[in-house]
Amino acid sequence: MKSFTNVNPKDPQEAAALLKKAIEKGQTASLAGGGSDLLGMIKDDLVGPDVVVNLKGLSALREIESHSQGVRIGGLVTLEELSQHPLIRSQYTVLAEAAGTVATPQIRNVGTVAGNICQRPWCWYFRQGFPCFKHGGDRCYSVVGQNQLHAIFGGGPSFIVHPSDTAPALMALEARFRIVGPHGERVVPASEFFILPREDVSRENVLEPDEVLVEIELPPAVQNGRSTYVKIMDREAWTHAVLSVAMALEINDGVCRKARVVLGAVAPIPWRLPNVERILVGQRITADLAGDAGRAAVSRAQPLAKNGYKIPLTEALVRRTLLSLAG
Repeated sequence: MKSFTNVNPKDPQEAAALLKKAIEKGQTASLAGGGSDLLGMIKDDLVGPDVVVNLKGLSALREIESHSQGVRIGGLVTLEELSQHPLIRSQYTVLAEAAGTVATPQIRNVGTVAGNICQRPWCWYFRQGFPCFKHGGDRCYSVVGQNQLHAIFGGGPSFIVHPSDTAPALMALEARFRIVGPHGERVVPASEFFILPREDVSRENVLEPDEVLVEIELPPAVQNGRSTYVKIMDREAWTHAVLSVAMALEINDGVCRKARVVLGAVAPIPWRLPNVERILVGQRITADLAGDAGRAAVSRAQPLAKNGYKIPLTEALVRRTLLSLAG
């Protein structure tokens, strides 16, 4: 591990300025919130920052605040805090459940919501340093290699899957992300934050190298809203999803008035299913309708050689989750 300089900004604007300064000097710079993913990538020689911009002292980014327009969640709120917060648990259940499934209790106690959203892929070729697209190479090794955990939607030229648990939940809740850069602030809907490989194979989101994700904005909780996050793993501890679904419904008098259904671990971004949502809106949730929704969820899947099992798994998970949530 090479040596690096640790800097401690007093606010997000200074953090962005420090990132910009390092870049202008030809240095590599990384942000550290909880630092769990960054530390692992440094140990594995995937990154070698000259400067680490340490955000841990920015106490204003550790707050969850309710207001007339919804809820603000600071980017440094830990996953454990998010999963246990009474307001999030009661009104934004899908997000609390998603945060509570991440990794292990030890990691949830230090890992932040912004870090979980922005973490790099866990594709084994990327993590082992293969010269793939994500490392500036000219191929995705998973296409003809070990692709059991790779994308069945939205893949190409890279077939990574997005590793975040909280990202699908935030997309289902129609969250917005507040981003600070050296030239000011911008707010990006969660649905526009993530980038497919065909748009830019080198990165997974719209953040520029000198920008910081500082806050998540949630809209007011939906009256008669119900939401949940269900995650399937290949083992019970410290692992990422093989498949997940974040579902948020508004049900009045037994009829679904609004629906957001987002899959995780099946695409390079959290994968929203508008065709499923259209099937649900205006209908009573029955076993037959849930079956139709499950089949629609996988109608455009394009599996690789070894991940076709994700198709029946996705169909069944959407169907079961919908029936469970509808009661």
